[in-house]
Amino acid sequence: MNPFSTRDIFQLAAALTLLCATGCAGYRLGPTAGFPAGARSVSVTAFENKTQEPRLLAALNNALRKELQQDGTYRLDTRDGGDIQVSGEIKTYQRTAIGFQPGDVLTAQDYSISITARVRATEVATGRLLLDRDVSGRTTLRIGSDLASAERQAVPLLATDLARNVTTYLTSGGW
Repeated sequence: MNPFSTRDIFQLAAALTLLCATGCAGYRLGPTAGFPAGARSVSVTAFENKTQEPRLLAALNNALRKELQQDGTYRLDTRDGGDIQVSGEIKTYQRTAIGFQPGDVLTAQDYSISITARVRATEVATGRLLLDRDVSGRTTLRIGSDLASAERQAVPLLATDLARNVTTYLTSGGW
């Protein structure tokens, strides 16, 4: 014998349908910048490195181009300048010890590395500044036998995190 009536099952199904429909109410299908994917192009000019850390520029420029291509909201333009030009400067690079060797509170084994860049996106046709803000990225680094080698391997990960954050700001379209 079924403890639920047909009416109870119908009400439960209606409530679940309503819950599912309202749960997706804020979701938008497709690009979020307010125009069709690939309708506008973007070019990335080389950032300026204001830090003492070498190797950041190449890693950041490559990661930013890759992230913009993978996102697909904009076409990456490497020749003609694009509709939107992205430029900026790397302002800070910071390494902070977050984990230490067991039994030795002076020798770090884990670091948190962070980078901050001032990013500007300009609409080429009008000269209007679409984005002008500091954007940060970070990664965690485990020291093996050599800090320099470990840091060299972590720089692309750090640049990718920063590039993801920049791409998110560019594609959100909330200028």
